[in-house]
Amino acid sequence: MNLRRATKLRTGMTAVSLAAGLVLTVAGCGGDDSGGEAKDARPSAKQDGDDSRPVTNDSGEPLAEVKGGDDITLSITSARRESGGFVTVTGKVTNGSGKAWVAPGWEGNESELALRNKLSVAGAKLVDKKGKKRYLVLRDTEGRCLCTAFGQPLQAGKSKTWYAQFPAPPEGNDEVEFQIADMPPAGVALSGGE
Repeated sequence: MNLRRATKLRTGMTAVSLAAGLVLTVAGCGGDDSGGEAKDARPSAKQDGDDSRPVTNDSGEPLAEVKGGDDITLSITSARRESGGFVTVTGKVTNGSGKAWVAPGWEGNESELALRNKLSVAGAKLVDKKGKKRYLVLRDTEGRCLCTAFGQPLQAGKSKTWYAQFPAPPEGNDEVEFQIADMPPAGVALSGGE
């Protein structure tokens, strides 16, 4: 086989491989089987603005609330299994200190997450004690967390809503702990299901 023919053959095989990869990628990004459009799995709660209204679950009370250093209060208002095999945890963080708070350590210490997710909850973890596993925040294909990025420091006396998405523990492992930075662990029971 001459060099010209071999080069054409390799170029053709590369094009076929790339086309097949794109087809598989597009197929993997399709919606659900209901025939409707794919919906964004992120909660529709206001993510970057101040929100002084309490965010609550159906009972009106937070599922868990913990207080950390600098008089920061983290509340969890929902921890729900979603049909796509992930868990969405939502809540509110309140700055009770007398100064602006920049969420130290909340973006995690993994370099890719920390660089792309400043002032976020990217460093959060769900711990499944029954299954003895720890689940990290999901990311998109560009390394951004599927979580809230506050965008700017949280001013004294203000609150912001937040969310984070994790892989779901196996069915039946519904008691988990939410952990982030130096905050105490917050135990919650997952709701919902497939």
